[in-house]
Amino acid sequence: MSDSTNNESPVSVSLRPVTPADREFLVAVYGGTRAHELAQVDWDPGQKEAFVRWQFERQDEEYRQRYPDARYDVILVDGVPAGRIWVGVDDKQMRLLDIAIMPQFQNRGVGTYLLRQLMAEATETNKVLRHMVFVLNDDAHRFYERLGFVTFEDLGGYKHMEWVPGQSSTAAS
Repeated sequence: MSDSTNNESPVSVSLRPVTPADREFLVAVYGGTRAHELAQVDWDPGQKEAFVRWQFERQDEEYRQRYPDARYDVILVDGVPAGRIWVGVDDKQMRLLDIAIMPQFQNRGVGTYLLRQLMAEATETNKVLRHMVFVLNDDAHRFYERLGFVTFEDLGGYKHMEWVPGQSSTAAS
């Protein structure tokens, strides 16, 4: 995905591959995705930070083992690091492993733009685009449904959603 100003937002969105120098930024982004959960536990800040780092490392290990050829990119908004996106591709599917955008960059069309780019790639390669959504994340579920994703498997804590090229009129809007 190249640098582009999208039609839904006056910002420039681009991606660049993750480098070792991005580690602390990526831990902070991951920590932001867990902030709501961690606000509910009575731990001191050092315990929370250690937990976030441990969880980040486990997630990173698992993704790199399961999807060794995945794309791991930093999301840039107007040239500023704003989040992360991990995408795995195999013979049959594209899998959005993870996308996280820092709060100050949310609600500016960045996620919609990136998903539409993935949908265009899925169309070009004739592959289904899949993503797993935490069942309690109603905002994310609605976001993906609005883009034409449908739930194809409900595993209790997570819903597996997919977008199939040519089966959704929402993607063209």
